[in-house]
Amino acid sequence: MCLAVPGLVESIRDDNGTRMGKVNFGGVVKDVCLAYLPEIAVGDYTIVHVGFAISKIDEASARETLRTFAELGLLEEGLAELRESDLPAEPEA
Repeated sequence: MCLAVPGLVESIRDDNGTRMGKVNFGGVVKDVCLAYLPEIAVGDYTIVHVGFAISKIDEASARETLRTFAELGLLEEGLAELRESDLPAEPEA
């Protein structure tokens, strides 16, 4: 399953004309494309799906979503997917 997970924007940069940022998901920090949200700023919360920030949300909504994911047992699964996406690809046999 692939969840859209809320995270905190920690930094923003231009990467060859594409707006990118570091987003913190409960200790897992990922590079995220911010091109769809030109108004997002450092300190804002965003919903991220497959590496793209798709919506800006307030802190209360982000925390409520994370709490709900945790209660449903989905938070660890979502964070595990984020962690695993940094692993190098397995070599083909």
